[in-house]
Amino acid sequence: MHSALSVAQSLNTLCAGLVLICAFAMVATRQVQGVVRYFITQSLLLAASAFLLAFGEHIADLWALGAITIIAKVIVIPWVLKRTLSRELYIRREIEQALNIPASLLLALLLAIAAELLVGPIASAVTDPVVHVNLPLGLACVLIGGYSLIARRESIPQLIGILAMENGAFLAGIAIAAELPLIAELTVAFNVILISVVIGVLTRSIKQTIGTTQAGALTTLKEEPASWR
Repeated sequence: MHSALSVAQSLNTLCAGLVLICAFAMVATRQVQGVVRYFITQSLLLAASAFLLAFGEHIADLWALGAITIIAKVIVIPWVLKRTLSRELYIRREIEQALNIPASLLLALLLAIAAELLVGPIASAVTDPVVHVNLPLGLACVLIGGYSLIARRESIPQLIGILAMENGAFLAGIAIAAELPLIAELTVAFNVILISVVIGVLTRSIKQTIGTTQAGALTTLKEEPASWR
């Protein structure tokens, strides 16, 4: 039993590390389709982490959380985005962003180091090795997802940044609150799917109306006053 737990914790460490690598990959890629693929991979790794902890620590709720993650983030959200976005938006390169890729990766690395410095002392005070790994890496993913949300100029990569932040919170959450009520995770899953549907539909409509989906360009839109004649 102890051996199975050790193996599950070691594999969880591997999954958590790959989750962080996916966060870096989402910062480095400039194609919408590539960002979505890395998000799917990250979500699969999160589900695998939940399944490993469920097996090693015998927590039934984590089996359900992993299944919800796969259904919502690996299947439903990518399908919604592919159905609502035009092929041009889905496959084209995303050119406009605040910083170039090397600078973005350097900043993402600094954010990961900052996350370790912030929660490292807290995690080290806990005896659970899963908390030692998941808490700082989860916070790092939240910070990197927040940077993606700020730096990107396209609406869909900004949406993926929001979802990546939620993935980071999930990674930390299954370590510090593994027995979170399922109703809470179901609510979050429904909300992120709803957000994806709304943003996908709006993005398609905006593209058809004004010809661009760059968030920065939308700030220049102004309503012309109606003439009283």
